[in-house]
Amino acid sequence: MPRPAFWYFDIISPFAHLALTRLGAIRERRPVVLKPIVFGGVLKAWGQLGPAEIAPKRVHTYRLATHLAQGMGVPFRFPPAHPFNPLAMLRLLTALDGNEAAVTTAFRLVWGEGRDANDPRVLQQVAAAAGRPDAAALIGEQVVKDQLRQATEEAVAAGVFGVPSLMIDGEVFWGADAMAMAQDYLADPAAFRSGEMGARLQLA
Repeated sequence: MPRPAFWYFDIISPFAHLALTRLGAIRERRPVVLKPIVFGGVLKAWGQLGPAEIAPKRVHTYRLATHLAQGMGVPFRFPPAHPFNPLAMLRLLTALDGNEAAVTTAFRLVWGEGRDANDPRVLQQVAAAAGRPDAAALIGEQVVKDQLRQATEEAVAAGVFGVPSLMIDGEVFWGADAMAMAQDYLADPAAFRSGEMGARLQLA
């Protein structure tokens, strides 16, 4: 059984919505574990600002996400507000152990249909997608909060610096545009440790 890849995401990221549609190609070679984490916690750990916190970058990010979605043929619509507080949805998805149907439904509703991630009806639909309609009640449980915080800390410790990030064999592939590189890595891991690719590992 091949080692699983880990896909770290936050519902707040439009690029995670796009990358999720490309995980099928990764699954042809590796099982993929979906791991919700808190993007804000990752930024804080690395001393960074989010794209939405820098005015010109915010405009560029929104346009880029829209352009990429159109080019990929992925249904895309911004939610009512952005950035928004993603914690309720992230805690729900944590309580659901990153259930694929729930994660897919969450991104479809929030980024495919432009729904509010904090709308109780949206949260209920996500819980129902996993066959756990009762799971929304777990959002406020301390054990769930602790699990999400721990997952975020573990991701940072492993070298994750943004979302979405796909980790394969300890290698981090960040962003929707890195999915093709991840596929190339899976086809020939040695190529990433030799030549110019390998030389980049020596940069201080």
